[in-house]
Amino acid sequence: MCAACGRQGAVCFTRRPPWMSFTLTKREPVLMNSVASTAVPPRVRMRNIAKRYGAIQSLRGVNLEVAPGEVLGLVGDNGAGKSTVSKVLSGAVIPDEGYIEIDGKRVHFENPGDARVHQIEMVYQDLSLCDTVDVAGNLFLGREPMRRICGVPVLDLAKMHLDAREMLDGLGIRIPNTRLDVENLSGGQRQAIAISRAVSFDPKVLIMDEPTAALAVAEVEAVLDLVRTVSARGVSVILISHRLQDLFLVCDRISVMYEGQNVADRPIGETNLQEIVDLIVGHKFNARSARPTIEN
Repeated sequence: MCAACGRQGAVCFTRRPPWMSFTLTKREPVLMNSVASTAVPPRVRMRNIAKRYGAIQSLRGVNLEVAPGEVLGLVGDNGAGKSTVSKVLSGAVIPDEGYIEIDGKRVHFENPGDARVHQIEMVYQDLSLCDTVDVAGNLFLGREPMRRICGVPVLDLAKMHLDAREMLDGLGIRIPNTRLDVENLSGGQRQAIAISRAVSFDPKVLIMDEPTAALAVAEVEAVLDLVRTVSARGVSVILISHRLQDLFLVCDRISVMYEGQNVADRPIGETNLQEIVDLIVGHKFNARSARPTIEN
């Protein structure tokens, strides 16, 4: 039971932090089989992805699919290969074997810039924010709007802050002043800034690494709301998290990795927390749990 409102059997959102201005609405799960039935290719298809680092086989023939607008939870113990999968998809790591398709077309990434061309963005666990730069500066870092004065290009601060305000308002994020340095924001606000920056690139795919780690309960709920808002725009979201309870609030499916392989794939309504834990630690590989996740 929530101490704030007395509700039972549900997560309470009455304690949403003041920097969030929208309310989570229930969304029907996006399922891969429904995508297949309409002959629409998945937004992301990874096939037989393998990666070796010296004697260490990090990935062993990983197959993964994500539909447009779907939120996929990617879970596994430390060293299971989650981070390597995300780095392959974001262009930071080149696989030794296998291939990637985006919207049915095979692509090859040599670096993160190549992935960005195909509208793939990643929010890293460390957020990659500049603490001593203000909110607007972080949102437009490296692509600041310019204007000319007597033919000389100068930073257009007024436009940058106006665009930053519109960007935050569009995602329902309330930050009172875009001139605040990021170091003065809460953990949840910082996470929201990192997500907003990624969304501003108009991604088709958004990969998020531990977005709710080290956040207070109310801020966790707000960040999960933001994930739902992004996916409702048709963005495919891959959510990597050790906070399994968060995944059950926001994901459509969960894919479990174990020793470099994805060993199970579950629609969120067909599994539970205990089964996912058993799969993560390798205790439950019966006929159902060990079935292939994606057909080759």
